[in-house]
Amino acid sequence: MGRYDRLSPVDTAAKFIQRHYENCEGALLAGSVVRGEATKTSDLDIVIFDRNIQSSYRESLFELGWNIEVFVHNLTSYKDFFASDCERARPSMPRMVMEGEVIIDKGIITSIKNEAKELLDKGPAKWSTETVNTKRYFITDALDDLIGSDDRAESIFIVNTLAEQLGEFVLRTNNRWVGDSKWVIRSLKNYDKGFTVRFIDAFDTFYQTNKIDKIIILVDEVLNPYGGRFFDGFSLGK
Repeated sequence: MGRYDRLSPVDTAAKFIQRHYENCEGALLAGSVVRGEATKTSDLDIVIFDRNIQSSYRESLFELGWNIEVFVHNLTSYKDFFASDCERARPSMPRMVMEGEVIIDKGIITSIKNEAKELLDKGPAKWSTETVNTKRYFITDALDDLIGSDDRAESIFIVNTLAEQLGEFVLRTNNRWVGDSKWVIRSLKNYDKGFTVRFIDAFDTFYQTNKIDKIIILVDEVLNPYGGRFFDGFSLGK
């Protein structure tokens, strides 16, 4: 079966599960295809719950005309993933479970979805003052590097780092989940669409024109409520 005559995501997930996990207690189809954000390269994220699985695992494969990512758990192993994802403030597994479309449910999915929702609604742990100051320092350091840089190639990578650091700072200081790659912007949009427009514009302006004025303004706007740029007096491990 080719990519252009393949089954729908839901039908594919159901057939895939029937082939490989027919005895599972629960299964969900998650990811961009259920959020209505699928692109031509989107894959299928399938979460399996099977009490007979000894330990959780993840597998990537091509089947039924789709790239498929399968996340397999027993009825307790997913809890460790929930906890570790929330600790790093990147709730990939809880989000997949919460948004997932039920394909199979033998009476377990509702409680697992409720666990995921409770964690997502709670938000990540609040940063300590020490953590906020440490993050301020590293953002300040990156900004200073950018201001002093006269090498376009180096500046590109400094800006990349600064965008990640600043996005994380905004989200975590506002009790919001963060993300990797495309989820950085998605998380920012979920927090504040207006700010996200200015965030994108500041960094895009640099990429197009090499001008950093908007980045400097944005950094100061974000840091000022927490004391502004921070260098003098910073210490770590003293």
